[in-house]
Amino acid sequence: MVGDGGHEVKRAVCTVCDIACQLHVHVRDGAVDRVTRPTNPVTKDHFCVKGLSAPNLYARPERLTTPLRRVGERGSGEWEEVSWDEAMSDIAARLQKVIDTHGPESFAVSTSNWNTSTENGMGRRVMNLLGSPNWISGVAMCMGNTAAVNKLTYGWFPWPDLLNTDCIVLFGHNPRRHSWVPIYDLILQAQAKGGTLIVLDPRESGQASRADVHLPLRSGTDAAMLLGWLRVILDEELYDHEFVRNWTVGFAELRERVAEYPLERVEEITGVPAERIAKAARMYATARSACMPWSPTLDQQVSSTSAIRLQSILRAICGHLDVPGGELMYGFNPEMRSESFLELHEALTPEQRATQLGYDKHSAYTYRAGEILAPHTKRVHGHEWANLVMGSYMANPTELFRAMATGEPYPVKAMITLGNNTLMSYPNQQQVEAGLCQLDLLVAHELFMTPTAALADYVLPGDTWLERPDVHDSFGWRSWLIASEKSVEPPEGCRGVFEFWRDLGVRMGLEEHLPWRTPEEALDYRLEPLGMTFREFCADHDMRLAPVHYRSYRRTGFGTPSGKVELYSSVLDELGFDPLPYFRALPSDPERPYSVFIGVREDPYFQTGQRQLPQLRKMSPLPRTFVHPDDAAAEGLADGDWAEIASAHGRISAMVEVREDMQRGHLRVPHGWWFPELLADDPRGAADRHNDGMLVDDADVFLDLEQGVPHFKGFPGAITRLEHPPEHLAGTHAPSRPTVSTPR
Repeated sequence: MVGDGGHEVKRAVCTVCDIACQLHVHVRDGAVDRVTRPTNPVTKDHFCVKGLSAPNLYARPERLTTPLRRVGERGSGEWEEVSWDEAMSDIAARLQKVIDTHGPESFAVSTSNWNTSTENGMGRRVMNLLGSPNWISGVAMCMGNTAAVNKLTYGWFPWPDLLNTDCIVLFGHNPRRHSWVPIYDLILQAQAKGGTLIVLDPRESGQASRADVHLPLRSGTDAAMLLGWLRVILDEELYDHEFVRNWTVGFAELRERVAEYPLERVEEITGVPAERIAKAARMYATARSACMPWSPTLDQQVSSTSAIRLQSILRAICGHLDVPGGELMYGFNPEMRSESFLELHEALTPEQRATQLGYDKHSAYTYRAGEILAPHTKRVHGHEWANLVMGSYMANPTELFRAMATGEPYPVKAMITLGNNTLMSYPNQQQVEAGLCQLDLLVAHELFMTPTAALADYVLPGDTWLERPDVHDSFGWRSWLIASEKSVEPPEGCRGVFEFWRDLGVRMGLEEHLPWRTPEEALDYRLEPLGMTFREFCADHDMRLAPVHYRSYRRTGFGTPSGKVELYSSVLDELGFDPLPYFRALPSDPERPYSVFIGVREDPYFQTGQRQLPQLRKMSPLPRTFVHPDDAAAEGLADGDWAEIASAHGRISAMVEVREDMQRGHLRVPHGWWFPELLADDPRGAADRHNDGMLVDDADVFLDLEQGVPHFKGFPGAITRLEHPPEHLAGTHAPSRPTVSTPR
């Protein structure tokens, strides 16, 4: 496209966060001039401050542009510049030595495809060809695990049809103007058309304040709440009798389990009055159509698997599955080959899949569950392996870092981390650091130096979404294709993840299995079913939506062993877990009377990123913990004080923000806090003093049994006033007080 001033305008999918908005990139003289909102009438309001400010962030002088090799002690900050060829030759040789000595399973990868986006399956392909099943990502606690657990019930992860729905249910999710903007806009559109909104959230968030029904449940009690909904729906016969009779198994067993949760018990657990619980349940069950959009809240609880399964059960028995305005079972997009096809999961032998850490103990999103589902996935969807949202065949992060730190059950001695600040991205940050420091080889592929990269043997400079081609396919979740043109060349010395993996694979003798030399060649191959090349697709499309076929299960059945919706999960039963959903509570701790919920995102940032840019730091310059006024008074806290938040596992400090919208007895702690400007003197950038991962224990009592997901939403904690702000923050470039408060 050509802009008003005659300059070039490209369309690119922003991957600063996980929502994938297509923006317009204005290019002058080979450089990005600015990024603006799209002109497509469907997506014109899908933009936020993070995407629009990205060019300024990527132009920062701190951006990495040359490979670095560590020459001092790990974390010393002593580096030497090397060429890509020298770095890759040594990395390949050292990785081969680890594999020869300890086996391919001793090699692990941690990545966040939200950020890297254009692997085209190359990372898993190389890992699988080398024989390593130990791939992890933050999606183990954020959407990827939701996809895997949904597959246990009906074989796929459905997409919410928010454009056409009559009822929306949000679980602790608060989409807003600068966070999950497309969902925010679609909720507003649904409400404008008369749709109802139900919000389950301990806080009176922005979405809760606009809801028709707000259920202010205690943090981490979502599974109990949904069991209460089912009790109402079953007792009052509000479910779809025909669907239950023809397309489900285990209804009698489910009814028996649900009978254990009368509303009086659910009220006691959740703190929400029974009549309000019943009202919300009836509203959802009797709506013409309804959606429960994904939320990380259910991903991060000790009853996570049960809570996610309860969502899937409610969708199915209330008639909201694969119908207009409900939740759609797209299947593989027939117009573009899925990354799942390119990842070569079949290249791993069953024996090597069984070495995956977590395979036996926490199996729900590992290869073990995937192997059971594989023939049924092929029967319905035409391919055995459906790695939806990258979350179906993962190692368990806790088990991986424990092995890395202790050598049990076997040593993990090499790790590659790509676009993923690994140290700060998982629970029990203390154990993660101990594990990383035991490695023989740690390679970080990054845009900026991070606390993880500071511990690495090599730091390799990456590219950005402005500098690479892509067709965004929602990570296989839905059949939408979004064009993303390469707007400008990356700085000299910067390379993308596709190039990294192909280079490494070739050096390790895999060239015959890596036929695509560039991301564009891989995209051309993937688009062959559509009969277009990548450039032809971008010339003709902003985005392309494949036709929707409702109630497709009537033709194919469901991708489960029974071919039906498994209310009683045969897969969980075979894995040795409870095949029915349940609620499990953490033990109380009288010394730590508050319910701490962490993992909360702030508008200027995604995960641990974007803190290098002053204009974003001004919006949220310091970590803040939210406290109810009554709790603040009881603890002698005032707005703007500094406080220590402590669990039995660790402690961090944050500024106090006293807020009426908090529930009494709860503390909200933000995710991902560190200070890039402190890295020169502190390799952790103060992450060990402010990041929420320091608080999270991943001992068995705190883990979801089926997935091994830690409990982020409501673990016991305490708060204590500090006399002075932390001394280490005196030299930061951030102001001492926020200039813009966090949106509700």
